[in-house]
Amino acid sequence: MKFLEIANILDAYLPFRNSDVLDKEYHYVFASDLMSDVLALVTMDSEETILVTGLVNPQTLRTAEMLDISLVILVRNKILTEDLIDQAQDHGIQLMTTKFSMFETCGLLYEKGFKVSR
Repeated sequence: MKFLEIANILDAYLPFRNSDVLDKEYHYVFASDLMSDVLALVTMDSEETILVTGLVNPQTLRTAEMLDISLVILVRNKILTEDLIDQAQDHGIQLMTTKFSMFETCGLLYEKGFKVSR
């Protein structure tokens, strides 16, 4: 599924649009607030994986960058700082926020055919 379709499903706020991810297909989701779990457990197809988290800090972006994850969904209407937005843009990582909880976000994506990233 493409990035804008995902944003639509989640009624997401997009602080910017990264043209590099507009046509990219995503098939997997990994949800965690523990970046050590993300690093340990996302082992394949990370380019097609979305990271869903409530953790809004530079560590999230560093983790996504290390794994080549280009789309991070921040749950529970998290507030993004300008610094975090700038860092995401610099590293080619698309951010979006949604009002839904992590559970609801994952459920909506699972309902649309997303699989758990392994």
